[in-house]
Amino acid sequence: MKELRLAGVIRESIVDGPGLRMTVFTQGCPHNCEGCHNPQTHDFNGGYISHPENILKAIDSDPLLRGVTFSGGEPFMQPAALAELAREIHARGLDIITYTGFTYEQLLKGNDPARMALLRETDYLIDGPFEIGKRSLDLQFRGSSNQRIIDVRASLESGKVVEKVF
Repeated sequence: MKELRLAGVIRESIVDGPGLRMTVFTQGCPHNCEGCHNPQTHDFNGGYISHPENILKAIDSDPLLRGVTFSGGEPFMQPAALAELAREIHARGLDIITYTGFTYEQLLKGNDPARMALLRETDYLIDGPFEIGKRSLDLQFRGSSNQRIIDVRASLESGKVVEKVF
């Protein structure tokens, strides 16, 4: 599997999606959203190189996990490696949530095969840049009201965005 540049991993989280989840924070982000929760992840040369096998070993050691969340940084800047990792995670029966500063429509428009592979391996996408003027602590798994929780499979099948409420 391809190496990843990561900012860090939280082995058990309850704030990055439903249930007990592992959260993988990628390193490198082009969006530079004002008020970003993880500004230390913006530098594409920061963080550290990790082998996905290490993440899979940690997943295998925790039978309580419901899924894995890819956050950032910007996961869609490392789509091929994350798509490969997501396939292995799905094979273990866990779901994938991916946070992105891109919109779902932007990801589709680019028609990038690697980004499409990661999108297809994502069960739920939380899309859109963080907008400080739309910030709310009342939103489930989102930082600002412009962001959506998207059921990716249902959206790809129907040809329109299908939002999800957990």
